[in-house]
Amino acid sequence: MSGDIRVNRARRAAVIVWRQLPFFVWLIALWMLLWGQFTWLAFLTGLIAALVVTRIFRLPPVELSGRVNLWWGFVFVVEFIFAVVRGSLTVAWQVLDFRRQPGTAIIAVPLRTDDDLIMTHTAVTASLIPGSLIVETDRDRRILYLHIIGVRNDADVEKQRASVYHWEERIVRAVGSRAQLQTIREDAAARRRPPVVEQPKPPVVEQPKPPVVERAKPPVAGQPKPPVVERAKRDETPGGTP
Repeated sequence: MSGDIRVNRARRAAVIVWRQLPFFVWLIALWMLLWGQFTWLAFLTGLIAALVVTRIFRLPPVELSGRVNLWWGFVFVVEFIFAVVRGSLTVAWQVLDFRRQPGTAIIAVPLRTDDDLIMTHTAVTASLIPGSLIVETDRDRRILYLHIIGVRNDADVEKQRASVYHWEERIVRAVGSRAQLQTIREDAAARRRPPVVEQPKPPVVEQPKPPVVERAKPPVAGQPKPPVVERAKRDETPGGTP
């Protein structure tokens, strides 16, 4: 009996560790990215920081999906590195270009998924890319507010908003649940669908009504005919008398 209890406890502990492993890995990677060092020392200090954050500073438990896609995780890392390099070069060019001042804006991006962990990952990813920075988050309505530079028109704003949606999609594909993945797919399909344009209806022209001609009603059988009154004709002969 005690052996079964120990086996159940070991299985439960293994499940907890497996579900929390992506969270630990992300905290260590985030620590190394913040310091800009990919060394064994940065890894060990990041591991200690992750243990301190999760064990000493107790926070509400984060429900992980238990799903990890290594391929999409690799795609996320490659695209993130490319975006960081491109963002750095873009910001450097905007600073050195004295002909024009880069426009700035604060945009609101309502996320499509309702999950604290996905929201945090998306916000951190958007902040680590040069040119954008999270200034506020609305947890209740799932809205991220970003300060971005290099904006000149509405098309640039929509481009930045689409970039945040892109990172949310990559994170969901890597560590999101199946329900969140289905939500992302449905939203992507809806965005690709062309908008329905209602055709204007032709004006209704009322045709003139033909005049109504009342016809004489036929006599009803059995009804007496009206009397015919004959007038006396006068003799139209000159000098004639009636």
